Amino acid sequence: ATELYIHTTAECCHTMMDNLRAASNNVVLKIILGLIMVSFVLTGVGNYLIGGNNDYAAKVNGQEISRGQLEQAFNSERSRQQQMLGDQFSQLASNDGYMQQIRQQALSQLIDQALLDSYIKDLHLSISDDQVKQAIFNQQAFQTNGKFDNAKYLALIGNMGFSADQYAEALRKQLSNQQLINAVANTDFTLKGEASKLVDLVSQQRDIRQATLDVNALAAKQTVTDDEISQYYQQHKTSFMAPEQFRVSYILMDAASMQQDASEADIQAWYDQHKADYTQPQRTRYSVIQTKTEADANAVLAQLKGGASFADVAKAKSIDPISARKGGDMGWLEPSTTPDELKNAGLTQKGQMSGVIKSSVGFLVVRLDDIQPEQVKPLNDVRSAIAAKVKQEKGVDAFYKLQQKVSEAASNDNESLAGAEQASGLKAKETGWFSQDTLPDALNFDAVKQAIFNGGLVGQNGAPGNNSDIITVDGDRAFVLRISEHKPEAVKPLDQVKAQITDTLKHDKATQQAKAQADKLLTDLKAGKQDALTAAGLTLSASKTVDRNAQDPVAQAAFNLPQPAENKPSWGVSEDMQGNVVLVAVDKVKTGSMPQAQIDEMVKGVTQNNAQLTFEALLQNLRKEAKIKYGAAAQMQ
Repeated sequence: ATELYIHTTAECCHTMMDNLRAASNNVVLKIILGLIMVSFVLTGVGNYLIGGNNDYAAKVNGQEISRGQLEQAFNSERSRQQQMLGDQFSQLASNDGYMQQIRQQALSQLIDQALLDSYIKDLHLSISDDQVKQAIFNQQAFQTNGKFDNAKYLALIGNMGFSADQYAEALRKQLSNQQLINAVANTDFTLKGEASKLVDLVSQQRDIRQATLDVNALAAKQTVTDDEISQYYQQHKTSFMAPEQFRVSYILMDAASMQQDASEADIQAWYDQHKADYTQPQRTRYSVIQTKTEADANAVLAQLKGGASFADVAKAKSIDPISARKGGDMGWLEPSTTPDELKNAGLTQKGQMSGVIKSSVGFLVVRLDDIQPEQVKPLNDVRSAIAAKVKQEKGVDAFYKLQQKVSEAASNDNESLAGAEQASGLKAKETGWFSQDTLPDALNFDAVKQAIFNGGLVGQNGAPGNNSDIITVDGDRAFVLRISEHKPEAVKPLDQVKAQITDTLKHDKATQQAKAQADKLLTDLKAGKQDALTAAGLTLSASKTVDRNAQDPVAQAAFNLPQPAENKPSWGVSEDMQGNVVLVAVDKVKTGSMPQAQIDEMVKGVTQNNAQLTFEALLQNLRKEAKIKYGAAAQMQ
């Protein structure tokens, strides 16, 4: 293979990044970019692609991370989160703290990679030229018929904006990182005996019984004073906040309701203006025989003049595999798709055959098989379709004209929707009170929600607010609205929440009483006083078997209790899903079973988790020992 490391002048930063962005739109190039992009963007490979300056982001043991590198990493992380979060991202992005968090996360990744690069050098984990070459040779995107194709390789990386040296260096960085990750991951494993104990522990089952102290029944017997209620209210005011509330007036314009019937004149005018859409140009049908040499073409022509079948000769002699299978037939061709060689052959009559024609693909012998004249669909055949288009177009035109009128009216009369009502001929609708969580369905559009809740339409100090601009949704509907009434977030008065507080306090007292009773019973039961439950009016349930996967909190509590002694249960206290206090008796511990596939997956998960913890510990140690200095660019918004 041609030498891979072809020395070329490194391209400038902006050209390189533009080429990378363009390459990312090509499916084949995406495969290659996927191999190296992480290391290319987040490592020192970018040092000769993204120019640094004195205003750096950070220095890691003297190695500078430039503002350009941080901006690139920040933009990449922001784009990733935008794709992941969708519509939610626009709300989060308006928060400066959140965007600064993304920036710090990007800088942290750059610092980690710089530390890893240095650590790799200290460990002498090097990737040889042969390993880089072999990795390139093994990439299927660089192969033709299973073998490395050097021309294809150079063309593909060239399209990405890489020279051979730059691509090889980026790949070397990525392979070094992978070598370190593999080294860390392979240091962790699970012994067979450990795996067996882990399986026994995870699959363990327990037989339990339980006695329930009904908290709701106890709550009905509790009493609460006004002082207790007032004190609770004062201490928990933030729990009784009434959310910000709105009442909104709005006018809805709908293009579908503005469609107008199409007149005959409208239909005729549309047809005349768009006649090309209903016209099929003249079409011709040719058969061809393609040969490599002029001598071969002359021999074919002689056969045809001698009476041989054109189709038979095409199948036997033509080097164009597609048309040859069809006896030379090229199918129907319109003027825009007819090759110049066929247009210039001078064939005008059906069955007429050309002489030998020289072309860019060799030599041709052509026969004109058929001619289909230009055809125009008559108006009657397309009248209903045109009428529908005209009707829709008229509605859209009226829709946009109405928007303009309403927008001007709403701006001129900014203290009500009266002007907009007059301009539109539509009556404004009024909502009831709602909060962000109870928005009416009629207004449930992202653009409308943004206008209502961003604060721009709310008047200051109780003054009337403003009319909104035209808000277009789904392309064919539009709103103009105003906030007619507004209530800021406020603490609910005590009278509104007194019953709620009373119930809470009674329930809290009942829970405390139940827990105290359960603790006393637990002490008696552990002391062997088995009649304590009967004396308290409680009975144990029938025995049931539970496992560690049970979502029941009582079952989960059972697995935190010690194993029972012989013929003596292990006792504990828990709460069930209804908030009742429960005495739990563990009577027996049993070994369960687990399918081998699940065992393998569990051991794999534990190993990977341990490797991850090891890798995180490595990074923490590297950070602890490193000299990291932050520059001004690290604080840029």
